[in-house]
Amino acid sequence: MKVINFMGQRKLAMLFSLLLLVVSIGSLATRQLDWGLDFTGGTLVEVHYSASVSLTQIRSTLESRGFAGATVVSFGSDQDVMIRLPQGYTDKQGDELLGILQETYVATEPNGTVELRRSEFVGPQVGDELREQGGLAMLLALGLVTLYVAFRFQLKFALGSVAALAHDVIITLGFFSVTGMEFDLTVLAALMAVIGYSLNDTIVVFDRIRENFLKIRRAEPSEVLNISITETLDRTLVTSGTTLLVVIALALFGGEMIFGFAITLIVGITIGTYSSIYVASAAALMMGVTKEDLMLPVKEGAEQEDLTP
Repeated sequence: MKVINFMGQRKLAMLFSLLLLVVSIGSLATRQLDWGLDFTGGTLVEVHYSASVSLTQIRSTLESRGFAGATVVSFGSDQDVMIRLPQGYTDKQGDELLGILQETYVATEPNGTVELRRSEFVGPQVGDELREQGGLAMLLALGLVTLYVAFRFQLKFALGSVAALAHDVIITLGFFSVTGMEFDLTVLAALMAVIGYSLNDTIVVFDRIRENFLKIRRAEPSEVLNISITETLDRTLVTSGTTLLVVIALALFGGEMIFGFAITLIVGITIGTYSSIYVASAAALMMGVTKEDLMLPVKEGAEQEDLTP
């Protein structure tokens, strides 16, 4: 087996990660996130038309009738329309909106119908609570991950895994900030899934590193890491590749409702696969992990017991 010198490229990888982090943090500080209805509050209405309808015409109609700032998109088909009204509108105005849609559609299509599929109203207080609780959930997940890896492996590995998770989360959030895509509860759920996926990938690599540290006794730490990552590379690529095929299919054919969820997983899985090699492992190497860090402590009197006939 040819061993790939991953750790030999770690400085270049660190510069690349640093660039992504600077862009992400800069965008989050200046542009922030485009919070969805779940976090900002507002009204969401989903309707089904009996025939194809022009989204441009719906937008102009709503704007002329006083619904400024409404977001109109199609999902599933060109007959299904989702309308989001920003904070400031009430659930009663959602009912008024449906009446306007029916009135204008019947004027052009006498036999046409507009069917209400869903109507939701989220108050601003609920949106603020969801935003706060979502942030706390993410911090709690990172804290529990730190404890788990510290108990299972060693503190240097735990710090490396948390560095990789923070790296993945910040860059994924930065992607949404730079692109201006809407950040809602489905995206937050996908982000939590990315944390679990990235951690699983990192633990597989760390397991092999621990085994090889105890098995290959005279090799340098960087060499042990290169061997371990190379041995797990096939598994990593197959797992990530098959998962990406599924989420790419979801992004292309799943419709507007789960598009953000699928995009989050695509970005997160890609970055997570990279970080398990060049962030988690490289961070552990930079902190000076050695074979001695992974040796079990010897109990007092153990040597004397071994010498007893």
